[in-house]
Amino acid sequence: MDAKACLRSMRLRTLPLSLAGIVLGVLLSAAEHRIGALTVILLALTTVCLQVLSNLSNELGDTLSGTDRSDRQGIHYSIQDGLMSVPQMKRLVGCFAGLSCAFGFAMVWSAFGTVLAPLPLAFLVFGAAAVWAAMHYTLGRNPYGYRGLGDLFVFVFFGLATVCGGYFLTGLEWSWRILLPACAIGCFSVGVLNVNNIRDMKSDAATRRTVALRMGERRARIYQTVLVAAGWILMTVFVLLPPFNGWRFLYFLSLPGFVLHLKGVWTLRDRALDPMLPLLVLSSFGFALLGGVGCLLA
Repeated sequence: MDAKACLRSMRLRTLPLSLAGIVLGVLLSAAEHRIGALTVILLALTTVCLQVLSNLSNELGDTLSGTDRSDRQGIHYSIQDGLMSVPQMKRLVGCFAGLSCAFGFAMVWSAFGTVLAPLPLAFLVFGAAAVWAAMHYTLGRNPYGYRGLGDLFVFVFFGLATVCGGYFLTGLEWSWRILLPACAIGCFSVGVLNVNNIRDMKSDAATRRTVALRMGERRARIYQTVLVAAGWILMTVFVLLPPFNGWRFLYFLSLPGFVLHLKGVWTLRDRALDPMLPLLVLSSFGFALLGGVGCLLA
């Protein structure tokens, strides 16, 4: 199995998005608690493996369903270009499913000191659900991504789960106000999926019904704008909650990236939209890092 083909299918450019929520949740926790380095490392490894598992399963599912064709508007990956066979991809998917489970189990054990208690068992069940969700966006007999449910799953697992999970597992305390930054990252994560679906509307129309296809191109762009604006509003409400401190507004330094992203969303079409994906991914990561550091310095 060619290493370059594997790395290509892993879509490493998406990793900052999955880590954004973890970074924000951990930094918010570090601002209030003493956190353990091992739990943070295992949390990051679990998140990266789940993101790679999702990317590999997405490519495999799109290949088996016939969605990845020669007329696809987005980037071509390894199976589509003949660099990897379907059996090889299935083995790679199985490998990262196993790694996700192993790191997730170790993470829960590190955080709680046991897995034989109601709360850690609940986290293990949720982790199993995350593995299932990572694999079944386009894979399986009835993939939820083909039924327009991808936005909901991305919001839950890339927003709520990463920020809230990172906060709780490292500090073992809960605050309802964490839902505000968690929903903000969720909005940006859905935005990454949505701009991907806007780009691929023509090729997706034959095999799936994404939210972008149901809305139409113009409304999908309005939806993108609302998602980005909502993320900023939610985070701003969070930092305005007491105690007030100017450092908490450090995330405003990431604003230019979001402005450029929305400008591109409204002016570019089809494959020309592709650079808007990594731009939003990196902007979201910068937003999360600066937001977390600002709260840590406050």
